[in-house]
Amino acid sequence: MHIASVRLTVLFEDPFWIGIYERTCDGQYEVCKITFGTEPKDYEVHAFYLENYDRFTFSPALSAETPAPQREAEAQRQLEIRQEKRREKHQGH
Repeated sequence: MHIASVRLTVLFEDPFWIGIYERTCDGQYEVCKITFGTEPKDYEVHAFYLENYDRFTFSPALSAETPAPQREAEAQRQLEIRQEKRREKHQGH
């Protein structure tokens, strides 16, 4: 298997810290969500990856024909929406 690109994004999704692991290979895009719980340190994320990669469960493959910048822009918009909702939730308390 030839891996063209990979990316791991760690973010807070109330109430847990999660990782979104994306990989594109041979024109196919797959993603895996990882739940960390408490905020992980960089070395903990790296160790978790090394120890558990073979057990990651990826989504069914999608065509990776959508240009990466477009996917990244959409992911960024979704992240901003989630963050805004969290801010609104916390301001309401």
